[in-house]
Amino acid sequence: MPDAAVAARSSESNNNGATQQVDVAVVGAGFAGLYLLHRLRKAGFAAVIIEEAGDVGGTWYWNRYPGARCDIQTIDYGYTFDPELDRAWTWSEKYATQPEILRYFGFVADRYDLRRDIRFDTKVKAANWDDTNERWQLLTDNGASISCRYYIMATGCLSTPKPPEIDGVKDFKGAVYFTGRWPHDGVNLAGKRVAVIGTGSSGIQSIPLIAEQAAHLTVFQRTPNFALPAHNGPSPDDRKTYFEADRAAYREQARWSLAGVPYPQETAVSWQLSDAERRERFEKAWAAGDLVHILTQLWADQAVDFDGNALIGKLIHEKISAVVKDDETAAALSPHDHPFGAKRPCLDTNYYATYNRSNVTLVNLRQEPIKAITASGIVTDKRSVDVDVIVFATGFDAMTGAIMAVHPITGRAGKSLSSVWAQGPQTYLGLTVAGFPNLFMITGPGSPSVLSNMAVSIEQHVDWVVDRLAALREAGFTTMEATETAQAGWAQHMADCSMVTLHRLANTWYTGANVPGKVQGLMPYTGGVGPYRSICNEIVTRGMLGFKLNGPDVAEQCNDGEVVRLQPDVRLVLGMLAEMNLPQIESLGAQGARDFITEFNKGRPAGRPVGEVGSGALQGADGPLPYRLYRPATPGPHPIVVYFHGGGWLLGDEQSDDPFCRDLCRRSGMIVVSVGYRHAPEHRFPAAAEDGYAATRWIAEHAADLGGRPGPVLVAGWSAGANIATVTCQLARDRGGPQIAGQLLVCPVTDCRFDRQSYTDNAVGYFLTRALMFWFWDIYCSPADRTDPRASPLRGNLANLPPAFVATCEFDPLRDEGIEYAEALAAANVPVEQLQARGHIHSSLVMVDVVITGVSARVKMAEALRGFAGLPRKLEASGEDVPPIAVNAAAG
Repeated sequence: MPDAAVAARSSESNNNGATQQVDVAVVGAGFAGLYLLHRLRKAGFAAVIIEEAGDVGGTWYWNRYPGARCDIQTIDYGYTFDPELDRAWTWSEKYATQPEILRYFGFVADRYDLRRDIRFDTKVKAANWDDTNERWQLLTDNGASISCRYYIMATGCLSTPKPPEIDGVKDFKGAVYFTGRWPHDGVNLAGKRVAVIGTGSSGIQSIPLIAEQAAHLTVFQRTPNFALPAHNGPSPDDRKTYFEADRAAYREQARWSLAGVPYPQETAVSWQLSDAERRERFEKAWAAGDLVHILTQLWADQAVDFDGNALIGKLIHEKISAVVKDDETAAALSPHDHPFGAKRPCLDTNYYATYNRSNVTLVNLRQEPIKAITASGIVTDKRSVDVDVIVFATGFDAMTGAIMAVHPITGRAGKSLSSVWAQGPQTYLGLTVAGFPNLFMITGPGSPSVLSNMAVSIEQHVDWVVDRLAALREAGFTTMEATETAQAGWAQHMADCSMVTLHRLANTWYTGANVPGKVQGLMPYTGGVGPYRSICNEIVTRGMLGFKLNGPDVAEQCNDGEVVRLQPDVRLVLGMLAEMNLPQIESLGAQGARDFITEFNKGRPAGRPVGEVGSGALQGADGPLPYRLYRPATPGPHPIVVYFHGGGWLLGDEQSDDPFCRDLCRRSGMIVVSVGYRHAPEHRFPAAAEDGYAATRWIAEHAADLGGRPGPVLVAGWSAGANIATVTCQLARDRGGPQIAGQLLVCPVTDCRFDRQSYTDNAVGYFLTRALMFWFWDIYCSPADRTDPRASPLRGNLANLPPAFVATCEFDPLRDEGIEYAEALAAANVPVEQLQARGHIHSSLVMVDVVITGVSARVKMAEALRGFAGLPRKLEASGEDVPPIAVNAAAG
């Protein structure tokens, strides 16, 4: 008998203690739960919601503290699945208050008659997977137990208040309130001495209103947070006009955006803008009162680069100092312990100005921590404060707390979710957990969730889950479970994504740092809403990749694997290139290819400033060659690195790898001289190789004239340029100089063979293709000459060469010949360090302007150059450096 029929038959007996049989049980009647129930019904599933509260609303049912508001503009915060619903409700303010949001959920529940399938005032006490019957068995504290095929947690990310961590709370004789569980009939604080502990979002929103009522308010702050003026009022005309012009397009753009709000991708980076231009952008954003705007629209590097981010922090510090009259209080309110946006900023109304009131005192717990709460108040290291009321605005056990607090969850083979998550949450997509069949989480840890517009993320999750359940039913499958391989792969992808942004540099509820004893790790997915949606879609098109599907009358299906192996920013770059539908370079001819690359590079931002950039000409093998010189800002003389650009021996010039050369200069503290060697087809082999050697010899002879340190030089290159660097080292050894202290080879061309595995694995799809390499070789060098060591250095004598650092990338046709060259150097007793960059493509490591995950590799390259030059490997780190990504490194 179908589950829905069983549910209908058993519903009559729910009141007498019989088990309620349904297809799907959902925990939570908030934003996610209500939409789930609607979608499940439409898909023909019998469903029930179990809700602890007395009505719908989720976190907005509980969070009734003074000043509670949404921090996403309400034009973006609502259901979009039904255009008629979208038109039927109009928000009264830009940022709606909690009562209005709660009315909205009531309106939705009434419109779709949802309450009749919601069991209010009910908690699930235990959930156990019955492997024999392939169903979840739920024990509740109110009414019948429940048996369901599918179990969905719609418990919300911020719905479990964090308990106080201070001794003596139970001794306090006054009133104690939690912002996350505020009394529904309100609290009269008039004439009271009030203490507020915590200055997160709920504290920042409530403090100004509490200060207006209280006789005296004492705010106990451990960590200051960035707060921005909301400038609340009607929805802004520009946003409203944009929305009303084409609602469907607006909503669709939101679904594919990075944050779930349709803003264009900012392209200008901080160092391209003058101080005046940056301040103008900041003032515009400050006046707009839009959290997403100020988090994404100032400059492109604000969320990924420490220096670019610090500029915003300084501007906000100025704003705080301008409002708060007492200098010591202003300093205490100014955050310095985390990058702007790494901890969720708050929207406020008169928050900073509140500290100018005579009845408000700020206690800086960094300087005087709370020792205890007594019967009459709060005692710190320096003072005793008598109060009548204590308000805990200490936040939530975020993301995992709501799931774990509902009940024990026991999956396959008696395995508990609490034990599986003992070292931090492990999920596939933030939706499922290996070992827990038919268990789903809406916006769980591992999904964009709290780093996005929750409305957009919730709808995407619900749609994906319900569509999968319908597809399972149609195909005859009854269980769906993530594989361990897929889950581990998602954990690695999560870790890779976390290295792109600055979130990892802050101790926040994003990482669980606000809960004592909680294992810390960045829980939300930082790769963006649109990219996450595309990954979920890809899983479906690839045959439910990473899931095991079973059913009584069908064969098991398991398409195991990792859905994302590329670094997240590399995946974004390839996705953008695919959308541009670019022509195949080899189809354009040599000059056409050059023109195309020149035009393509115009859109790239300039590299970071260095001390000085100059240009000139040097003597090549057959005439003058142009060069570009990058000098550090530090006093010289500096060692010199001779650099050869990539481009298949026919593309590029001395300026084409400008961002990478600037990066090498800054990180190594050395002069970098980029050489413009002759190109094929006008100058075929061995012109480029001989130019490389001649240029290196000339630069070594003129080191002092260039401001460099006399003595051995270093050589470096990328791709075909790395080929020239390797050949230069062999020729310098064989021709009596110049002395070369070391060689940096990034994705080098070292041999003319195309039968290595990497040419098969990475033949297409990663920008540099097998076909393009065929074309490069054909233009540069005749087949008869390709075994010459000046073309294929792997075939030369590798003894007595300078020490080398060889970097290769996983998704590069040239990967294996680079690895083989490094191994051959080691076999010839040449000191060599090898870096194999996981998840990267041929051009990743030199794309300084867009591939953030290449930073650690670039740091290692600079350190290797310094080591070759006899300098300490570590240069004093610049602000934007980030901790290293995971790479496979082997030293020989």
